[in-house]
Amino acid sequence: MTNRHLLGRQAEEHALFFLKRHGLRLLARNYRSRFGEIDLILLDESVLVFAEVRCRANPRFGGALESITSGKQKRLLQTAQHYLSRHPYDGPIRFDVLALTPTSWGFDLEWIRNAF
Repeated sequence: MTNRHLLGRQAEEHALFFLKRHGLRLLARNYRSRFGEIDLILLDESVLVFAEVRCRANPRFGGALESITSGKQKRLLQTAQHYLSRHPYDGPIRFDVLALTPTSWGFDLEWIRNAF
């Protein structure tokens, strides 16, 4: 596993721990379809949350938030529709982004609810 993949896995673990501490319940992790992947699918009380975890160690090419392009958003929406076609849900849904930056003590985390 490359350092980049290891960092991504650690960031996702950190984000999941953070969300669980805030009362969200994990339903699926790394859900894949032909359109792409959703990192975390959770329940926040009655809201179904599709969460994208982004981590950038080097801001030279933009931060974690800037890496959520319109193309990435489209793939996330298509993958969410795929999930919902197999796991029907008639309550509210939202798309969150968790942007992480590595620090000497772990990660700085920014949680954007209803990101798009």
